[in-house]
Amino acid sequence: MALIARRSASTRLGLVALALSLALPMAPAQAPLKLPTLGDAISESLSPSDERRMGDTVMSEIRPDPAVADDPLLTAYIDSLWQPLLRAAREQGHISDELWERFAWDTFIIRERSVNAFALPGGYVGVYLGLLAITQQRDELASVLAHEMAHVSQRHIARRIVGDSQSTALTIVGTLLGILAASRAGSIDLAQAAILGGQAAGIQAQLNFSRDMEREADRVGFGVMTSAGYRPLGMARMFERMEQAMHLTDSGNYPYLRSHPLTVERIGEARQRASLLEDIAPTPNAKLEHGLMAARGRVLMDERVDALHVLVGLDQGVRDGSDLDQLSSRYSAALAAYKLRQRDRGDAAVAAARRWWPAEGVDRAFVQRLFTLLQAEGALLAGDGAAGLAMLAPWAMTPQDRATLLLRAQLAALPNAAPALRKDLLELLQTHVVEHPKDSLAWEASARLWELQGQSLRALRAQAEARAALGDTRGAIERLRAALRQSRQAPGGGDQIEASVIDARLRALSYERRAHLALLYPRGLPRGVEPE
Repeated sequence: MALIARRSASTRLGLVALALSLALPMAPAQAPLKLPTLGDAISESLSPSDERRMGDTVMSEIRPDPAVADDPLLTAYIDSLWQPLLRAAREQGHISDELWERFAWDTFIIRERSVNAFALPGGYVGVYLGLLAITQQRDELASVLAHEMAHVSQRHIARRIVGDSQSTALTIVGTLLGILAASRAGSIDLAQAAILGGQAAGIQAQLNFSRDMEREADRVGFGVMTSAGYRPLGMARMFERMEQAMHLTDSGNYPYLRSHPLTVERIGEARQRASLLEDIAPTPNAKLEHGLMAARGRVLMDERVDALHVLVGLDQGVRDGSDLDQLSSRYSAALAAYKLRQRDRGDAAVAAARRWWPAEGVDRAFVQRLFTLLQAEGALLAGDGAAGLAMLAPWAMTPQDRATLLLRAQLAALPNAAPALRKDLLELLQTHVVEHPKDSLAWEASARLWELQGQSLRALRAQAEARAALGDTRGAIERLRAALRQSRQAPGGGDQIEASVIDARLRALSYERRAHLALLYPRGLPRGVEPE
């Protein structure tokens, strides 16, 4: 866990990063600071498969939370930064074949203002929208992703777990679940006290132990990000930006944040490394895309009415800003207006942005697509499916990216959409989920369209797959059982092929849930926990 610079909001996702940073076992105070190297006893004490199972278990608790934002545009953007880092790390040998096969190597977004990012067991990396919002260039965000990737590839979490012989999956995941339960009950202060009180004796030892890890993650992450084509100064600038944010926003309620090893020395080392390499000028399209995605993040990280009203005020642009600043401010204003159901004002902000579309060498078609998707999103929020589908018609006959496909499917689920269009979109969605079976939004969109087409059995199965993709195996099992009951009650036994698929998925998910519970409760299920 690293790069924390702002107190999290009072939701259970805000507690997850804190829980994992403190619930992971700590080295004793007298433990030597010399860290093991790759290929030592770590692989024997905690195998990559075991670590992946821990990560999957934690993610099954996190993904269903509303604070996890599966926004297609932001998810695609962060993944576009993540994939080059993965390729570079593999080419440099930081990710072995075994880790590549065993770990998830997946990112997810948390819808909160906190300036934070963290790595979980098994190759999961969480990024807070507050972090995206404060970045000015994609290279800064890429440096954070590279840093967290290094924590995973160097198996820092495994090192911390191995440092305590009492560590088990139950102690790690169980602690997390206890905190989640407390936060669900509204006892945020109680949850924090439980964490801090139970682990206070080892906090300083953990911080000391993590300093070497942080510096190793800096070194490895820097090499990966520069090999992937990102600007060398991105890491130093990100460190400086986060340090400034921490000093400006830390309320004093988290004293260990002030001990977090984001030091002048680390910033200096990052600048020294960057000075040895030639700088890379970002392309206009890359600058624009990052600016618009950061603008989107600023809206989605805080959708309270007061916060949205502030952002709507940006529809007049920013004084003395560049063309890209004007575009970004209008993007934020339009999205905020749409969220407030002020469609006319949102459309006006988009129209004003057109004055800057040829900005600084940016490809006109590129920026037009991003603002068209935004305006179609406004139509969706206004319930105007016909207008939204008409806006997206130019992309209807081309290979569809995920954001366009899902937005078209959501618009087609509104009243008065043509059944033939829904049928065509269902075929596209079916192809998509075959390639991406863990895409919960695609399954949810399929479920709505199947229901509108009168295919309730297929709708139930799609709902089940959506819950399974979120890690809610119990919810998935319940829906599959309902689908089987419906199939058996249908005249002639219903759709036998679909029923056989449902039965097979029910068996697979039942096995998955039993394995999940066995990891959490190796001594047997506690009272009140249903096996299926």
